[in-house]
Amino acid sequence: MAADNSFDVVSKVELQEVKNAIDQATKEVGARFDLKNSKSTIALEGTETIQLASQDEYTLKAVTEILSQKLVKRGVSLKNLEYEKVEQAAGQSVRQKIKLKQGIASEHAKKIVAMIKDSKLKAQASIQGDTVRVVSKDRDVLQQIIAKLRTGDFGVELQFTNFRSN
Repeated sequence: MAADNSFDVVSKVELQEVKNAIDQATKEVGARFDLKNSKSTIALEGTETIQLASQDEYTLKAVTEILSQKLVKRGVSLKNLEYEKVEQAAGQSVRQKIKLKQGIASEHAKKIVAMIKDSKLKAQASIQGDTVRVVSKDRDVLQQIIAKLRTGDFGVELQFTNFRSN
């Protein structure tokens, strides 16, 4: 009897890499001549939000770009960031929150399942919380599904974990 093979489709942001990127961006902001006295800060609040603050929108935009570059260098996808609108703070200063998207939202999970079903490959996909489990008897089918999912745009960066042969 053929055993079932499976893998999970997940979307996770590595928090340690985010912290490292924030540290690097903070150092660069402190060292850059044009941002030296801008009172710009970058801080991780809890595990889901990055708080940016600066003296005005122009410098905030520069700080955001520096942070984005550092995140990309550390392997954190910008697709997993959700920028909230810039808000006024005390005096002339401004701040902005960036939410880290962990897991696959249900509407994205439904799109993933629909794409797998539309592919007509012999596999079953099921939504399990914020992950999607894909099961098939044939490993090659699972490889084809992974290749197909990599071409799709689901609003978040996808990772493929738990590749198992039962």
